[in-house]
Amino acid sequence: MSVRQPSAYRPTKPDIAVFVSGVTSMGLEILAGRIIAPQFGSSIYTWGSIITVFLTALSLGYWQGGKRAGEASNRRMCWLMLGTAGYVAIVVYGSDQLLLSASALPLPARYASLPAVLILFGPPTYLLGFISPYAAELSAKEGTGEASGHVYALGTIGSIVGAGATTYFLIPALGIDAIGLLFGFVLVGTALALTLPALAPTPAAASVAIALLLVVAAGIGPVAFDHRGDVVYQTQTAYQELEVIDNGDERTLYLDGARHSAMDLGDPDRHVFEYTRYFHIPMLMVDDPDEVENVLFIGGGGYTGPKDYERTYDVDVDVAELDPEVSQAAKDYFRLEESENMTVHTKDGRQFLRETDKNYDVIVLDAYQKDQVPVHLTQLGFMELAADRLTDDGVFLANIISAPSGAGSDFYRAQYKTIDEAFASTYSYRTSDWGSVQNIEVVATKADTDFTEADLAERNERRDLGLDLRTEIDASLDPPETDDVPVLTEDHAPVENLQASTVGQEYVIERTGEEETKPEPASIAVGSERYDRARPAPTLDFESSVPGSGPLGSAPA
Repeated sequence: MSVRQPSAYRPTKPDIAVFVSGVTSMGLEILAGRIIAPQFGSSIYTWGSIITVFLTALSLGYWQGGKRAGEASNRRMCWLMLGTAGYVAIVVYGSDQLLLSASALPLPARYASLPAVLILFGPPTYLLGFISPYAAELSAKEGTGEASGHVYALGTIGSIVGAGATTYFLIPALGIDAIGLLFGFVLVGTALALTLPALAPTPAAASVAIALLLVVAAGIGPVAFDHRGDVVYQTQTAYQELEVIDNGDERTLYLDGARHSAMDLGDPDRHVFEYTRYFHIPMLMVDDPDEVENVLFIGGGGYTGPKDYERTYDVDVDVAELDPEVSQAAKDYFRLEESENMTVHTKDGRQFLRETDKNYDVIVLDAYQKDQVPVHLTQLGFMELAADRLTDDGVFLANIISAPSGAGSDFYRAQYKTIDEAFASTYSYRTSDWGSVQNIEVVATKADTDFTEADLAERNERRDLGLDLRTEIDASLDPPETDDVPVLTEDHAPVENLQASTVGQEYVIERTGEEETKPEPASIAVGSERYDRARPAPTLDFESSVPGSGPLGSAPA
């Protein structure tokens, strides 16, 4: 019986090239989601674009590489690696500008991210596609089948390593630029290894030049004025990009480029966004606000709502926030303090409700963005679970981002229909006089109620809630038409399709003044303090949400 020598297991240069190409191609694919999300969101359409581009580019690379396999050599693979590393430097330096340019193309929402993904990641992935057929041609394995199987296995193992390392280690630990720099250096190092031991002058000089290009690209970044203000803190969490930005006396939390919370540094108790005042409407619908003991917020953000409830009422507040870095940022920058009355649970909201044995008097769902909605929190099963966890006179509120009627209202009407299916009575309130996309508060009661505006106005006068909700009560909406939209279920919840109708509409967030007074009528004047859209243009307080113009809204908490 023959015994294989240890040297037989030593990887060849083509083996190393195939493995590294697998690592970097899949690593770049995972990283693409983080790079694209702030501009286009992370919906199924965005990920569909990413996967489509990567598979198409790899397929073209395999095809062309196979046609040219007769020319294969370690030196040619060296140049392919260096070319890919050079393009990674372009991605690191110029992704913001490339995304902005691509977003100007007049495309439907579902295709808006496709050009950006193609420009940023098509060329490097195409070049990496050449590696596998070249390596198969250069393989020392006997026979085409054995060589092909060997290359496929190594490439797939590399992809597994790239996906796992990027997802579980690199993104939580490093910024996007640093990860791009790492991938670039890995490619340059592999390119150099392919030319050893006889290091040719030209590849060596090119490797040094591209390494310097990577360092410069990651070190200086694009020169641009950030109209949002001064970046106080920035990190990549396991779930999203997180930024804390100060603009004058106002501090704002951005997640994946979309505003989630704002705090007045000079008056932290003031409601910066008008719609957060609507979170108090459930306290008008419970039988007795003095008997409210337990409140749950699903979604924390900057914790404006939870802090407000803890400060205003004698209640215990639980918050289910999936991302621990969001909660930490709220503690570090938005004056969140856990206490006997404020408990943060790092857990998905639906999972938390399934596992808790606690009943709540009020549940506030504040986890939606305009372009990024956790589908499992929109479904009938979740709404029924929330109803089951409420006390007999409990109230549920969902902060939904949609138009109140007409074009752009599909998601609101479907969500209203779903909530109404799970609860005895349902009400809704607009937060802006405009017909544009805005925060719509859908409030539902477990008990069968029939509140009129007059009923709630009378309770508002009688109950001492710490703020006057007359304006909010007056913003009630009639029940919407829901015949043409589905109930959102586990089996069928086409949230992305429903949200597609909001494309082309302005996302309006009404802001409060320095004092909590009744808002003045809406004005369209440029420079208005009243209406503000997420990620505004430098000279305007709002702008139209054209296809691909970025995540145009959030569920600020």
